[in-house]
Amino acid sequence: MLVSAEAIATDPTTDGVFRVPTLPSARGPLSRTVIDLLRGDPDAARPGGVAAALQDPDLFSPDLFSPDLFSTDLFSTDPYGDDLQLALYLCYEMHYVGFADADAAWEWQPELLSLRAGLERRFLDALHRDVPAATADDTAGSEMDELCIENPDGAGASYHLRDNGTWEQFRQLFALRSLYHLKEADPHAWAIPRLRGHAKAAYVAVEFDEFGGGRGDAVHQELFADLLRASDLSADYLGYLDTVPGVALTPVNLMSLFGLHRRYRGAAVGHLAATEITSPPGSQRLLAGLERLDAPEACRHFYREHVEADAVHEQILRTDVVGDLVRSAPDTEADVIFGIRAFLFVEDALDAHVMGAWERGESAFPGI
Repeated sequence: MLVSAEAIATDPTTDGVFRVPTLPSARGPLSRTVIDLLRGDPDAARPGGVAAALQDPDLFSPDLFSPDLFSTDLFSTDPYGDDLQLALYLCYEMHYVGFADADAAWEWQPELLSLRAGLERRFLDALHRDVPAATADDTAGSEMDELCIENPDGAGASYHLRDNGTWEQFRQLFALRSLYHLKEADPHAWAIPRLRGHAKAAYVAVEFDEFGGGRGDAVHQELFADLLRASDLSADYLGYLDTVPGVALTPVNLMSLFGLHRRYRGAAVGHLAATEITSPPGSQRLLAGLERLDAPEACRHFYREHVEADAVHEQILRTDVVGDLVRSAPDTEADVIFGIRAFLFVEDALDAHVMGAWERGESAFPGI
């Protein structure tokens, strides 16, 4: 029996209604500027105005924007901090679902794109400073081989949750990860039109699985929404954007940056390879912890799916995607390596945030 859209929309027992998010609160002058832009009229914006003002406040100082923006030195702002990462996340979100209170025309408005470019430069400069560059002796194959080396008694959040984690700590991790998992596979999908031949076909095969193999209820984003509901957490898309720390936004911004720039197609491929290679063992540890706690089946199912599917994806990515890409376009190999190493850098930072909080006896996400 088909259920009408009107019935779904008015049935309070239905969890399946998709709610377009609204803009969050600002974290500082950069995110406040983006929010002010997105709440305004895209046809009234002056191309390059705000971005230019960040470099030279005398160039442009409209009443629309907060005065403290023009005392902000973009290139001294913490590139991994809450303000810049939220501002960048908001810019990128206009290419995904967007916001109910932001005109969709902002997606390609030159003013927003100009500001985004300045934020990206600051983020990329920091990444190239902090992530070791590939040397002439480094190969994508050896980089992926290193990812496969797993210490069964290692440190980190997944090890802690496997052995000693509490249900509340799992819930904190779920909420932190929701900013990615509710758009899982979307950032990587931007790379599809940038690939060719066998690499493209194999990459699409991996993404096809991520999107449920043609079944809406099996889309990994939907499986994570089920997990959130089973954990008494908000399953709304971007439901925790207002409170999630910047360190949890950075991994998603990295994916969006790589995916939205053809220049970084190799990095996008490397990032997905790193994601899929490290996912099965990490998911297995989280699954073991959830089974130890007799957690709801929806939670266990999400990680069980990643143990099984991502083990297959690893082999496809190593040989059919990365291998074919590097053979057909050798100039992308350094970017593949950068994508892998940048993935590890931002994931390690999030892991350090989580473990630091737990070791201090604090919540890793007080926003829930």
